[in-house]
Amino acid sequence: VPVDGSHWLSMREVADSLRQKGHEVVVLAPDVSLHIKPSKNFVMKKYSVPYMEEDLKKEFPAFFHFSFEQGSFLERFVKAYQSIKTITTFGVSSCGHLLQNKELIRYLEENEF
Repeated sequence: VPVDGSHWLSMREVADSLRQKGHEVVVLAPDVSLHIKPSKNFVMKKYSVPYMEEDLKKEFPAFFHFSFEQGSFLERFVKAYQSIKTITTFGVSSCGHLLQNKELIRYLEENEF
């Protein structure tokens, strides 16, 4: 179950390598993603999430931008905390919706994951 962004970019190479060695790779991904796209090297199973691509496009750059801003340590710390909290909320929401997706969970159980 990949996480969008740098985690997925690293994991995609692993998935591609596993496929080349003859393994069947199944990727579970939210229907809203910036980097996780279909590939001939794996089966993609998508699930719905309650946020939009525009939300991700807005929040991910903001997550990294606070590092370069001016201001006191406390101001930068608060911005960093707020940004990390927002990004974490996307991840927690995504996991929750994955686990509540009965059809996808049934697929995983039937295929003995």
